[in-house]
Amino acid sequence: MAGGRRCGSSSLSSINCLHNFWASARRTKPLNSHESTTISANPGDGLVRRLRLVDLILIGIGASIGAGIFVVTGTVARDVGPAVTISFLLAGASSMLNALCYAELASRFPALVGGAYLYAYTAFNELTAFLVFSQLMLDYHIGAASIARSLASYVVALLELFPSVKGHIPHWIGHGSAHFLGVFSLNALAPILLLLLTIVLCRGVGESSAVNSFMTVTKVVIVIVVIIAGAFEVDVSNWSPFAPNGLEAILMGATVVFFAYVGFDAVANSAEESRNPQRDLPIGIMGSLLVCIALYICVCLVITGMVSYQLLGDEAPLASAFTSKGMKFVSILISIGAVAGLATTLLVGMYVQSRLYLGLGRDGLLPQIFAKVHPKRHTPVHSQVWVGLVAGILAGLFNVSVLSHILSVGTLTGYSVVAACVVTLRFEDKSANQAACGWSSRWVEGVICLVTVACCGFSAGVIYRFGASYFFLAIPIVIAIVLSAALYLRHVYNVPPGFSCPGVPILPAVCIFFNLFLFAQLHIEAWVRFVVFGIISIGFYALYGQYNANPTSDGSITSLQSLGPGRISKAFRSSDWWHMGAPVPLCWIEGCCDV
Repeated sequence: MAGGRRCGSSSLSSINCLHNFWASARRTKPLNSHESTTISANPGDGLVRRLRLVDLILIGIGASIGAGIFVVTGTVARDVGPAVTISFLLAGASSMLNALCYAELASRFPALVGGAYLYAYTAFNELTAFLVFSQLMLDYHIGAASIARSLASYVVALLELFPSVKGHIPHWIGHGSAHFLGVFSLNALAPILLLLLTIVLCRGVGESSAVNSFMTVTKVVIVIVVIIAGAFEVDVSNWSPFAPNGLEAILMGATVVFFAYVGFDAVANSAEESRNPQRDLPIGIMGSLLVCIALYICVCLVITGMVSYQLLGDEAPLASAFTSKGMKFVSILISIGAVAGLATTLLVGMYVQSRLYLGLGRDGLLPQIFAKVHPKRHTPVHSQVWVGLVAGILAGLFNVSVLSHILSVGTLTGYSVVAACVVTLRFEDKSANQAACGWSSRWVEGVICLVTVACCGFSAGVIYRFGASYFFLAIPIVIAIVLSAALYLRHVYNVPPGFSCPGVPILPAVCIFFNLFLFAQLHIEAWVRFVVFGIISIGFYALYGQYNANPTSDGSITSLQSLGPGRISKAFRSSDWWHMGAPVPLCWIEGCCDV
């Protein structure tokens, strides 16, 4: 009998744990003007607004234009031919659609850092936001280590241009030692470079912005010089045939070079440090992307016009093209530009990481040490040091190249969630009254449509990847079109103040479909990483995040935490009732609405 009671008590405890987990996971983050003024009025406790529009555009360019412009353009051109220009144009157009979604949300919520994490927390729920953060952060950490290793290799290559230095630098300093057990590979210079960049970022956003601006301008000037110098060596006969491998190669090339444009989301993460975020963030996102598209297309035209695409090499195709024309001085400029490009990409990437950690520390999903901002430097020093430490360990000890094929999962996930946020936040029927006892049926219907569109995009990508019949490929495309039409016809969409994304909900649905299509083109190891790391993230949230999270940055519901998990409605947390001073419905506190 006693055992039966214990068993029953254990079952009841498990049910309560699941109930509390579900209630916590469904919490959303309320954002309103009150919080914006709180941040602005207490600069000593937060970041400072020093970034101008030019700084934001240079941050976006710095994040997107790296050494890839000197390598990726040539390697893809060898497979696609001169039509690689079309591949970059298509990839740029797709990135522009994602950028429009980011621009709207950056204009809509200009007060706080967080980017995709913050938007998901506001539009969906706490657990979704934490999963977006964790997937993005793994991308950032591995990417930072990989870029640091490449930067160290380029620095050594520049030093070896001097005859007195060439051949005297040990391989383990910059290029990496021989791989040990396939995992470990010593590189001494990469952690030193990361340490220097961490110091710059800790000193203040003004100093780090100045360094980024100088190096970004340097590499853009070098790219322009390369374009102008190469334009005089163009032979138009090299552009014929323009698409030797057909449309399929052009589309495959577009999926590859899409990742050359990622980085504009760094501008959205600069929200709390922008002087005029509601105006400057959308312009910064779109402006930086347009500059990147123009530079990539010009480089493609030059490199395919100088040399036949069949003669382009693997390691440094652009540099080898100029060397073949007797222009070795341009090859040296390309090496300098590659160093500047990698340095700014790494600098901006580490900057974004620290701001994401700052946002989660403020919300309680990570330990409070990540939420601390230096009172004089106005930078999240602890978060910045942590980011540099993780990247330094990975870059200094591990063969990160074996992990490179699981990258881009977080980026594509984040982009898809941001596009979905634009749609759900535009629903006019998502109000406090309708959400009082849970999600409204119309809101749930819309979310189901968006999730199904995402599944259709992934299914189409898998079908295309494995070369199935076009008949099967048409099925998920048709379903996605029907669901997009349902989203358009069955919902009313409001127009937010500031910049608004055009074509809602069709344009965001296209973004989601194409992002998941690209997701399906990644290595299968990337799919496994997405699932496994998602499970690990849910476990961390269940053990730590749900008990420490506080969705309100101004502490407006702190006094109610004593009611216990699950006792306060998600609708109450995410609505304007508290700030309006309205009476709290008793059912929300007593839990009769099953929240």
